[in-house]
Amino acid sequence: QLQLVESGGGLVQPGGSLRLSCTASGGGFTLYNIGWFRQSPGKEREGVSAISRYTIITEYADSVKGRFTISRNNAKNTVYLQMNSLKPEDTAVYYCAAGGTGLVPRTYSIWGQGTQVIVSS
Repeated sequence: QLQLVESGGGLVQPGGSLRLSCTASGGGFTLYNIGWFRQSPGKEREGVSAISRYTIITEYADSVKGRFTISRNNAKNTVYLQMNSLKPEDTAVYYCAAGGTGLVPRTYSIWGQGTQVIVSS
């Protein structure tokens, strides 16, 4: 059973940067598409970015395009989300997930515990 653990969240000022990590254990990591999602109080969970197996196809929500970069290091069983030029509206709990398609949360079957990102002065 694949398990995911997120790390790297915290408090950052507007315009700052954070790098989130999603580290997998349990086997089969290279076979999975991996997505990053976020959820703020009172809002639905939304897709942020996703990366496919094999061919390194990436996908981004319009709201983060040009600011966030997703990557994966299969040797480390880790997917990263580099977040630059952060805005207050990026504040959310960020989750990584495995086994789904693109930026559609309901298609993912394996989820991490989440890591909090707060963008504030």
